[in-house]
Amino acid sequence: MASLAPAVPIQLSHPDRLFIDGAWIAPAKGGRIEVMSAHSEQVIATVAEATEADMDAAVVAARRAFDEGPWPRMEPGERAEWLRKLHAALEVRVPELVRAWIDQIGALATVAPFVIGGGMATLQFTIDQAATYPFVEKRIPADGRGEAMIVREPVGVAVTIAPWNNPFGIMISKVAGALLAGCTVIMKPAPETPIEAYIIAEAAEAIGLPAGVLNLVASHRDAADHLVRNPGVDKVSLTGSTVAGKRVASVCGERLARCTLELGGKSAAIVLDDYDLGVAAKMLTATIIMSAGQVCATLSRVIVSQHRHDALVEAIAAEMANVRVGDPFDPETQLGPLALERQRDRVLDYVAAGSAEGARLVFGGGRPLHLARGYYVEPTLFADVDRSMRIAREEIFGPVLSVLPVANEADAINAANASDFGLYGAVFTNDRDAAYRVARAMRTGTVTHNIFRFDPFLPFGGFKHSGIGREGGIEGITSYTELKSILLDGPSRT
Repeated sequence: MASLAPAVPIQLSHPDRLFIDGAWIAPAKGGRIEVMSAHSEQVIATVAEATEADMDAAVVAARRAFDEGPWPRMEPGERAEWLRKLHAALEVRVPELVRAWIDQIGALATVAPFVIGGGMATLQFTIDQAATYPFVEKRIPADGRGEAMIVREPVGVAVTIAPWNNPFGIMISKVAGALLAGCTVIMKPAPETPIEAYIIAEAAEAIGLPAGVLNLVASHRDAADHLVRNPGVDKVSLTGSTVAGKRVASVCGERLARCTLELGGKSAAIVLDDYDLGVAAKMLTATIIMSAGQVCATLSRVIVSQHRHDALVEAIAAEMANVRVGDPFDPETQLGPLALERQRDRVLDYVAAGSAEGARLVFGGGRPLHLARGYYVEPTLFADVDRSMRIAREEIFGPVLSVLPVANEADAINAANASDFGLYGAVFTNDRDAAYRVARAMRTGTVTHNIFRFDPFLPFGGFKHSGIGREGGIEGITSYTELKSILLDGPSRT
């Protein structure tokens, strides 16, 4: 078997320490977090575990850097120059970032360079906005006297919490937007995937970023909750589960802290009657096996007319039969393992629930027999799924696809919207006008036409239980700012 294993090993300088106030410090209680490999089931790294005292120290550092330090008082172009240096320092460590993602969650070696590259492109996009972003939005006459200015200022100390499924791309997007806006930042990576945040912190240290501007605390849930509750935190940006989002929203609501929440999804793909079922089957299969289905926006519900249901199911099953499941370092592999043992067990529980509720299991549904080690699940297809079933309503976060039959286009839209989530959706049709019509009717944050894709330069987020606010694009910077109105007496000098 040929291997795509990167030759560059991951080399962390201080995995046993936390990065707080520009220095690597030992955790207060000396705890450690073990990082597991999804495909070997072996410990691949051990990093420091932050507890409540460490969280408080990080907030003190970030607070001081914001209240007293130079960072929020720099011109946006100056902050962009620091981000440019950060980009250069991370560029040389891209091979390590690629390796980290493969090792930690079992991401495919053929895909990882593109995903890490996407994170780097988002960082570059943010840097490029410094010259044109409207930090001073308007200058207008004020009540016939003097001048009014509407300006955007940094929100303050921002906690950025990234999930385990795309730890670099999501974390660097948050960090870049917050830093350009003038915030100071505390990175809180998922305990399952802390390596990327360590590399970002090491890059910040290497370029001499002012102390306290960027901090790193890896932890488990209790310490993270303590961090979010700290009154010195002005803004929390979380990408994670809806359960975690509700907790963060409630804590921030109690003290009126700002929050951006990008949460779960149960995204629907509506296949209209004019679209080729073979083409749809290829795209839908490729989508549900992407990152083993561990993508918040993945198209996990397929909605199709009743008279075309069986034909589409047959076409998808044929595509799934050709999916190669295996070692993520094998260039022929199309579906790697799930990231975590508990996630594999969760997916298998949903498969059992789907069958128990009366859905028809057409393909997969178990662990591949040829793989004795690793958190693998076969690509799985359910047919004749009712919109009231758990597999149609709840986020599974695995390679499980449900096909729901409907009467017509209006019924398809109703089925798509019959969800607590509203993060993403797609319409498959050759009629552009119909695609636009259906997209406008879907209650979801992003809708694509005939494909599953992301544009990191556009705002991303969801309706309903899929979150609050938007990340990415210009809106991703705006979410780390506050509006201020300034009324000046006398005529403008410009």
